[in-house]
Amino acid sequence: MDARALAALAANPGCRRRALLDGAGVDKGALAEALGAPAPFGQSQFALVRGNAFEAKVKADGGTELMRLLYERLGGGAGEPREVLVPDLTAAGPEGRAARTALALREATGAGGWALLDHPMLALDVAGSPAYLEPDAVAVHPDGTWTVIEIKSFPMLDGSADAAKVGAAARQSAVYVLALERIAELTEGAGVGHRVLLVCPKDFSNLPTASVVDVRKQRAVTRRQLARLTRLEDIAAALPEGTTFDPGCPRQQLDAAVASVDAAYAPECLAACELAFHCREKARAAGAVEALGRSVRGELGGLTAVGEVLAAAAGKEGDPADPTVAALRRAAALRTEALEGGAACR
Repeated sequence: MDARALAALAANPGCRRRALLDGAGVDKGALAEALGAPAPFGQSQFALVRGNAFEAKVKADGGTELMRLLYERLGGGAGEPREVLVPDLTAAGPEGRAARTALALREATGAGGWALLDHPMLALDVAGSPAYLEPDAVAVHPDGTWTVIEIKSFPMLDGSADAAKVGAAARQSAVYVLALERIAELTEGAGVGHRVLLVCPKDFSNLPTASVVDVRKQRAVTRRQLARLTRLEDIAAALPEGTTFDPGCPRQQLDAAVASVDAAYAPECLAACELAFHCREKARAAGAVEALGRSVRGELGGLTAVGEVLAAAAGKEGDPADPTVAALRRAAALRTEALEGGAACR
């Protein structure tokens, strides 16, 4: 698992299907292809190139511009970062890089100055196995505070960026904060800031600007979801004997295997999960109200199927004393009245 996968799980903690497939390391893209519902998921090649070019520009000259933005937004009472330590984090394999990063963080904290760790490697225990995470950068303040820095290529227009993209960046950063907290517990004088620095292009230029994002809420949600992931064995134990998610298996067998694990589809999944198109197709076929969005699902209470909702609105089913049923019938009556009024005007 990487930070994006863990952040997506935190955004949809009720999806047992995604939790199991990610926990087992299943290639969901190949699985979706085999199911006949491939998703155009991930960044385009152009977006990747643009993002890499912007990150290189921000980190040029030893991260001078990046540290200037950090000092402006989160400098506190410390002195201006004129001399910044940029440790070498090279090591063999992710495990070696994670150990080298932990050592560099401890050394930088003990030195009492500014430090910038470029693409450090962090380790986080997920369901009993280590997940290796690579944030864009981590800054060490003279007072021992560690700050996660996320560099994104989407623009910040008039000081604000797209809320959905900022939310995704915050969830991803919260995963890094959790991983850093594990190291900070073993480092004297260290502390992990709950505010991260989000660096984006300013307006329609390639000039960097930054804003501070508080990730305390996302961190709490992610921590709860990670605790839930320890129940992966329970989810797997409930599967029929011989269940496999091998994309090379016949489609009918794969379809049955995927259906054996409950999903919690919502339209937001289309931007975060390779299996979203398959889950949407099944949700629509079953007439599930989840396909209309989480807010709609929450408003409809115990009515879980579109057919039930329409029948309740038409007065064919449902308890009139149920507030949801009463609201649906009132809405249906108002709609009929509005349509009849429109017809009379014509």
